[in-house]
Amino acid sequence: MDRLQDSAWQYVAEVLPPEELPMLAARALVDGRDSPALRELAGLTRGSDESEIRELYVQALHELGIPHPDEETAGRYFLVSLAFGLVRGELSPKEVADRLSMTVTACTRAETRFLSVAAEYSKWISADELPAWENDLSIAARSLTTSLCRTSTVRQSGLRGEGRSA
Repeated sequence: MDRLQDSAWQYVAEVLPPEELPMLAARALVDGRDSPALRELAGLTRGSDESEIRELYVQALHELGIPHPDEETAGRYFLVSLAFGLVRGELSPKEVADRLSMTVTACTRAETRFLSVAAEYSKWISADELPAWENDLSIAARSLTTSLCRTSTVRQSGLRGEGRSA
């Protein structure tokens, strides 16, 4: 998945601020993507009108044939990106918990487990409980990322799971 395709779910999941979209468009042009709206977006500054930035971004995705994912799919991609970030050591367990501010729908057992363990974190968790929670979250993240690698769940149409959770 290229950076522009990846940005579509980040935009819907609200983890990609509008002020970053002009630079993303400029990088996409350098990567070989091109459309009238993308060129216009790349010419805007971070301080440009947010509604204009958003409109041009959505138009550019449309012109380039990049699907705009629904909220559920975007949330699932976000959840998976957090799991991979934890497994790769790019995020700490606390950073994962802190970033789960949006409503995320988990559809597989592995997604549900990761989400529920992450949601158990609170600022009142005791120092004695913290290592066990961090370990449980790491295990859940590895389980989720392993299930994705094993079943090749990332597809152009979105995420596909082995079994839906109740």
